[in-house]
This record gives sequence, structure tokens and C-alpha cells, in this order.
Amino acid sequence: MKNNQTIKKYILVVQGEGRGHMTQALSMYDLLIEMGHTVCAVILGSGGKRDVPEFFYKKISAPIIKLQSPNFVTDKKNKSINVTKSVIYNFAKLGTFKKSLQTIDDLMKEHQPDVVINFFDLLIGLYYRFYKTKAKLICIAHQYIYFHPDFEFPKGRWIEKASIKFYTRLTAFGSTKNLALSFYKIHTANKEVVVVPPLLRKEVFALDTKKENFFLVYLVNNGYFEELLDWHFRNPDTLIHCFTDSPEKIIENYSYDKKKLVLHAINDTLFLEMMSRASGLASTAGFESVCEAMYLGKPVLMVPIEGHYEQFCNSRDAYKVGAGIFSDRFDLGKLANFSITFDGTNPWFKNWVANAKHRIYNEIISI
Repeated sequence: MKNNQTIKKYILVVQGEGRGHMTQALSMYDLLIEMGHTVCAVILGSGGKRDVPEFFYKKISAPIIKLQSPNFVTDKKNKSINVTKSVIYNFAKLGTFKKSLQTIDDLMKEHQPDVVINFFDLLIGLYYRFYKTKAKLICIAHQYIYFHPDFEFPKGRWIEKASIKFYTRLTAFGSTKNLALSFYKIHTANKEVVVVPPLLRKEVFALDTKKENFFLVYLVNNGYFEELLDWHFRNPDTLIHCFTDSPEKIIENYSYDKKKLVLHAINDTLFLEMMSRASGLASTAGFESVCEAMYLGKPVLMVPIEGHYEQFCNSRDAYKVGAGIFSDRFDLGKLANFSITFDGTNPWFKNWVANAKHRIYNEIISI
């Protein structure tokens, strides 16, 4: 692609609690630089309790400013989301969030960006609600699919459905355009949202796929490790590679066969390389990981974090298009059984993803 458009200045804002938003932002950063634009800064919103992967800092040359942003609070085992505690925790930090908004305003005045691209962080929605700026706002995330009338939510849970739609609207306050990353096409025209393919990293397309005798596991919350450990004890001959935050703490506190259950710190390159060779992936139903597995033709066991409605929706949505199966536990036996009959060719998905960069870039420069 060659850029015949006016060179613009951008600021990227990223919800830093999920790996998917960060990898999407990395892809966007590469695309904007490739097209000759300037990325003045990257704002990383974080609750401060999860490690920011080292690869994010290594692959972005622009200044990265980490700010305190509203987020969920998990239970003591770092497993399920506690909604009540999350509300109390975030309410108590209103003063901190106000300082974060002031920092954003300082950055906006310093860099004078033409466009701000938000990867589902609440801070920037609040900023556009309470501050004035000339910069256009574009929002990119899978969650904006909730704005589309043809998106089918799982039946029931109407309170959670209303809550996530409200939260998503807050992140997009003042937005000129909302781009919804989707597993599949939705043809119906809708002014509030544009449905686009997943924004996968360039490294995914360069991988050769194989099927080796091990399972890959990605744990967003390491509280689920005990479930994985229980399955490992009952199936000690199965090789498992697991990526999670702070694996050294788990290694210190548990005794198990570390040659058969191998823990890794979050590493984007190694994770993708191992996914290309694994027999299947078990994860907490994050959109990006499921899309990567679909492209690489790998079956997925999706275990949504308890209380995490977005992941609950992801698991049901991905199941409908044949990406994998869902469960309430990390029972890799279910993944093994499903993988026997799984057809991972996915030509329709690869065709959908093929024009992602071109389509998304055209949507961004059209505002």
C-alpha cells in the first residue's frame, strides 16, 4: 500500500489489561508508520495489577505513557471478577483517574494530534466527555459489535448485557467512527458501527502450521492454574505449555512435573510460534487469541473468566462459527476429543482476514 493521503499525527490509547488490545494496537502502529504517518504517543490504560508484556515496549518507538484506568477486580484467587468490589475500588480511585485525564489533556495540547485511536480504554471516552479537543476519535475493538442490531447476544443475562453495552458506549463517547472487529461478516448497513475483519499481527501470516503432540494454554488470570494442575495430575503423560503472568510465583508454590507442564512468561513471538505447532489451544476466550487460532487452523477450548460477560459472549460467538468449544473448566480432555473431528482449513475466515489492513486503513483515513 502506498499512501497518497495527507500525513497525519496520531495518538493511540490502549486498554492494557488484555493482551488482545495491545497486539491490535501494535498492528495499527506498524500500519500507520508504514503509511508515513506519525504516532506521537501511546497511552496505556491499566489497573496496575497486571504485568505489561515486555514485547509491547520493545515494538513501539513512540513514547508509551502508562496511566491508571478503571478496571475489574478479581477475587482473592485471581480467578473470577467481583463486580461489587470493582465498583468500590474504581470509585475510591476517582482522584487518580482525574489526574490521568489531566495527563491526557497535557499530551493532547503538547502533540496536537489529528486523530486519536482508542482500543477500548474508558479513560479516553471520559476525556472526550469532559474536555474539548479538535482531534477526531476512532474506536477499534471487538466489543463495538454490540452496537450492531444484527449481533446475536447469548440468551438471558439481560443485566450483564445492558451493563456491557453501557460501558462500551462510555469508551466511545465523542467517537467519529466505531470499527467492530468481528469473527465474521455482518452485511447490514449501520451508521453507528462498521464491521471489519480482525486486525491480526503480521507475524501470524508468516507462520507454517504443524500438529505436534502438546496442548497450548493461555491463562489471563493465573488463578485458573489449579484447574489446569488438577487435569495434569490425572493426565501426567500429556505435554502442556502454559503462558501466564508471573509464572515464577506458581513454580515456587506448586510441586508438579515441570517437564510435562511447562510454564512461560507472556511472550508474543514464542506464544504464536508454539500455537502454530500445538494440537490445540485452551484459553479464556479472548477475541485475539481465538482469531489467531482460527487463522492457524487450531481447535480452541474457551473457558470464559467467571463474571466476564465479554468472554462469555466471545465463546458462544466463536462456537457458532466452528472455532472450538466452550466450558466452565480447563478440561483439556474436551479439547482432545474435539480436535479429533476438527476441520481447521477455514478458507472463509482467511479470506475475511486477508483485506483487514486495507479495509481498516481506508475507514480511518476517510474521516
